[in-house]
Amino acid sequence: MPATTPFSRFTETCRALESTTKRTEKVTHLIEFLKSLSANEVIPAVSFLIGRPFPESDPRVLDVAGQTLWKMDRKRAQASLVSKPVTILEIYDTFDKIASASGPGSRQRKENLVDALLSRLPDADAGYLIRIIFGEMRIGAVEGVVLDAIAGATRSKPELVRRAYMLLGDVGGVAELALFRGSEALREIGVTLFVPIKPMLAEMAQDVEEVFKEHDGVTALEFKYDGARIQIHRKNDEIRIFSRRLTDVTSSLPDVIQLATQHVRSKEFLIEGEVVAMGKNGKPLPFQDLMRRFRRVHEIDEMVREIPLKLFLFDIIFLEGKLLIDTPYEERWSILEGLTDANLLANRVISRDPGEAQKLMEASIQAGHEGLMAKDLKSTYTPGVRGKKWFKIKPFEKLDLVIVAADWGSGRRRGWLSNYHLAVREEKTGEYLVVGKTFKGLTDEEFIGITKKLLGLKTRETDYTVHVKPSIVVEVAFNEIQRSPHYKSRFALRFARITRLREDKRPDDGDTLERLQGLYEDQFRYKALADF
Repeated sequence: MPATTPFSRFTETCRALESTTKRTEKVTHLIEFLKSLSANEVIPAVSFLIGRPFPESDPRVLDVAGQTLWKMDRKRAQASLVSKPVTILEIYDTFDKIASASGPGSRQRKENLVDALLSRLPDADAGYLIRIIFGEMRIGAVEGVVLDAIAGATRSKPELVRRAYMLLGDVGGVAELALFRGSEALREIGVTLFVPIKPMLAEMAQDVEEVFKEHDGVTALEFKYDGARIQIHRKNDEIRIFSRRLTDVTSSLPDVIQLATQHVRSKEFLIEGEVVAMGKNGKPLPFQDLMRRFRRVHEIDEMVREIPLKLFLFDIIFLEGKLLIDTPYEERWSILEGLTDANLLANRVISRDPGEAQKLMEASIQAGHEGLMAKDLKSTYTPGVRGKKWFKIKPFEKLDLVIVAADWGSGRRRGWLSNYHLAVREEKTGEYLVVGKTFKGLTDEEFIGITKKLLGLKTRETDYTVHVKPSIVVEVAFNEIQRSPHYKSRFALRFARITRLREDKRPDDGDTLERLQGLYEDQFRYKALADF
């Protein structure tokens, strides 16, 4: 089949998805659309559906200013429309050219390329193009729905499709394999070194008793370090390191490469750990100092001396040709323990005693860390999945929220965007729903920096409020969750304050409305529920 699917066919599907809230109907529309595509159209089309110009593992960015884009769209001259339809691949190729533009005059070249595309699209289609560029499709084509459609279109088992996605980390790549090579190709997917996999995730525990109950009375307790999670891949003499967001950070971490080279006794592995920035007193430095290491691309040696890192390894996923995700955690730890020095391993005990867990929690906090991780000894490794096989235990509750707008400050904060609209993501629709505002928690320097970032993400503005592309994730502490008629989410956080910027997280890594609902309900194990 020739690769000539018009972009209008894509937008028709988007409108159909928006017209229904029923998951089964969304899946049906997607199945029909996926079956209509040629092989080289699948990855671009699926990427567009989930609101990405490029596949998830692709590091390219368009870097097109939101304000400029909206101005272009408003000024589009309908007289310039041409009869030849724009295809999905034409848009993908144009995105490639936009991302590749660099050097003097690159900003104008990017704008010219976008302008040329917009001039060839009718209003109904241009709106979706802008949504893709902004990463805000909001049509209900979240990853889970698309994966169900891939399974339906190829008559594959849903669990096989999801496992393939966990390992491949790219829903478009899974779709292409399933549609044109069949279910057998999905079964053959394993770990490919130097292609990062989605990390296994943990649920938040309300207390240590919940952990022991879920883990049948015995659990492995590890320090929850106040650092950054990394994957270390090695094959022979090549080592590459990826962040939690699956970004290649190898060049910023030469000291970690040296540790892995000298102290992990294998030449083919994928191991996971946490790196922590350490101060001169042996205590962890603030998370923002650690992020300076991850962002640094020049004068690395100076930064290594200024911000030394300590590595704590806690899991192994692949070793010398063998995939270990179906191996119980207890065995994976034993394998890791036999490969490296004890001082590179996470602080860990196996316990049956909640009292011992509480003492270890206090030791973690006193050491400058966040709390504990609790891991079921029998648990397999499920990439990208959050569940009760792993728990986070912290002494107070926090949420990772996304800034979707900000108000201009007054008084001392005049001239800064300093009252932030905080949102959770609704999993079914992908929509970001506000749960409160806060101006608390940031320093003057952080107010200035975040104002610059938000203005670069602006999509529209009123007299007092700048609405932005959901991009910046912040960790927010709060006193309690309350019902609220003022927000579409129907919830509000009481006494919210920002505790840190989460530059290691993408917007879709933030907490969900479903998690917020669960936390709200859990509050009433200890409080009375009003009867009105």
